[in-house]
Amino acid sequence: MGTNEKQLGQRLQSARQAAGLTQQALCQKAGLSYSTLAKIERGAIKTPSIFTIQNIATALGTSLDELVGTASPQKQRQRSRSGTQFVYFDINGCLVRFYHQAFTRISADCDLPSDLVETAFWHYNAQVCRGAMTMHEFNAALGKRLHMPSFEWFHYYLETTKATPGMHELVAWVAERYGVGLLTNIMPGLVDVLRDVGLVPNISYDVVIDSSAVHLLKPERAIYELAGAKAGVEPHEILFIDDSRTNLMAAEKLGWHVMWFDDAHPEVSIARIRESLQPAD
Repeated sequence: MGTNEKQLGQRLQSARQAAGLTQQALCQKAGLSYSTLAKIERGAIKTPSIFTIQNIATALGTSLDELVGTASPQKQRQRSRSGTQFVYFDINGCLVRFYHQAFTRISADCDLPSDLVETAFWHYNAQVCRGAMTMHEFNAALGKRLHMPSFEWFHYYLETTKATPGMHELVAWVAERYGVGLLTNIMPGLVDVLRDVGLVPNISYDVVIDSSAVHLLKPERAIYELAGAKAGVEPHEILFIDDSRTNLMAAEKLGWHVMWFDDAHPEVSIARIRESLQPAD
């Protein structure tokens, strides 16, 4: 990994404490034994598995680069005319076109009406996005209701989800000027998959708030408080872009700037975002 073991242990311990987690609580979230975590924090394990460290980073709601100390130095942030220095993007309905076509394909494969497929999906969606249910458990439960024993949601999701036109360029433009992060209600592991396949811009985000990793969901106040703390700026210096007005209003109550994203007309939303992020004179 090329990282001093003692420094890694210190960073891990600091990140765990900042997240308000005991060693036992982090072990439970990351699927680790207590002895393994304790040894890593002490620097007693010379070459901890990269997969182990990735699991820990995910459980802490941080990136692998930040945890092992290879993150890029923080860039000098601009300030927009409205005072924005940090921008959070939602994923579904913002960076990618939403996945409702998946329900039609599943309906055809299981020979059930589309409304029953969608109802079954939403029955479990909040649990899996909160991290209270694993993807294996989600697939098994939904597959049972749909009479599809080998059901895999990611298969249908990735077949039908498309990158929103113009958003890769917008995110890159924002990242050159401001702090940038993801703030998303999403299933375990999906952020990394979307970045790997190029549906979500695979840049070095300053912060990633993955609901399944932090066990919080928008529009709960706690997830915005966590995101605000991670951004490292004042609430009025954050801009949040989302396709849900409910999510936006929850952020606005904390003093954030918010903008609604219309994925049916992304070019209009992108133009509005660029205009709002023009630097102060």
